[in-house]
Amino acid sequence: MEFNFLFILLAVLIPVVIGFIYYHPKLVGTAWIKTTGLTEEKMKDGNMAIILGVSLLLSFLISTVMAIFSTHQTDLFSLFNGNDDLKDASSEISVAVNRVLELAGDKYLTFKHGAAHGMLMSIFLVFPVMAINNLFERRPFKLTLINSIYWMITLTLMAGVLCQWGFKPFMAG
Repeated sequence: MEFNFLFILLAVLIPVVIGFIYYHPKLVGTAWIKTTGLTEEKMKDGNMAIILGVSLLLSFLISTVMAIFSTHQTDLFSLFNGNDDLKDASSEISVAVNRVLELAGDKYLTFKHGAAHGMLMSIFLVFPVMAINNLFERRPFKLTLINSIYWMITLTLMAGVLCQWGFKPFMAG
């Protein structure tokens, strides 16, 4: 896979930008603060440089996983990971992989396709994980909904951007 670092950087920034908008007091920020039990004073206590820096690092990790799950071509190459025959253009594996890439083309490298994967990931992985944590922490279901909707929007956009513009498949060999 060939990486487009500009769009990978854009995907890394999506959680911060969406979080800034979504958690603004005029949207859900006030409800989120009340539901978490935080106060405006507690919100000012944290070191924002560290919080944002760590958030960007973690967003990079998320974008890496989202790229893998939303771009089927990465799955194709992962089947043969470590197989030296993939480097030889005349090998049976290289010929087969190249044929599959020719048949698929860019059909599934679209924003819509990636967004669908991001939405599914948020519904079937993120929401259950948050709900389980909040159940054991005795947090209100409203908090689960607020945070899960944020991640649904965020992962949908991240996967869409990464699938459409983040990677370009290359031929084996």
